[in-house]
Amino acid sequence: MSQSSKPIGPQRFRESFGRYYEDFNVGDVYEHRPGRTISETDNTWFTLLTMNTHPLHFDAEYGKASEFGRCIVCSPLTVALLVGMSVTDVSQKAVANLGWKEIRMSAPVFAGDTLYAESEVLAKRESNSRPTAGIVTVRTIGRNQDGTEVCSFERSILVAKRGHSVEDKLNY
Repeated sequence: MSQSSKPIGPQRFRESFGRYYEDFNVGDVYEHRPGRTISETDNTWFTLLTMNTHPLHFDAEYGKASEFGRCIVCSPLTVALLVGMSVTDVSQKAVANLGWKEIRMSAPVFAGDTLYAESEVLAKRESNSRPTAGIVTVRTIGRNQDGTEVCSFERSILVAKRGHSVEDKLNY
């Protein structure tokens, strides 16, 4: 379970999130909830923050003339949302993200779409340089409200072992 509570005093509990390295098993699939509906404002702000000047993301007339018939969501926003959805299950106890690969944008995402994500554990191994952590690799898939796959990617994360996370050190 990625969310739990630990006792910190009489009739007092503190919620805790995430998995330690030992909690991952190759083949496990985590369905990340809740989903996230993307608004036009989300897309506009993201294009402004990232200085993405492609008009397909914010010019309605340009979008109408495109093959999509309307503006599409900026693809790095889609990736960022799917990564964010997976944090509680996959990387809440991460030391670091090590990399992403095989990023695929398989269908357009539009304002008003609701995204859902799931991650499958592909591999795990002890870290050669950090005895208090291990490396976990997952494949995350994002689907829209109709079940259409819109994005997928692999991500490798350096995850703390039990007793060695920042949370553990701070008694957080």
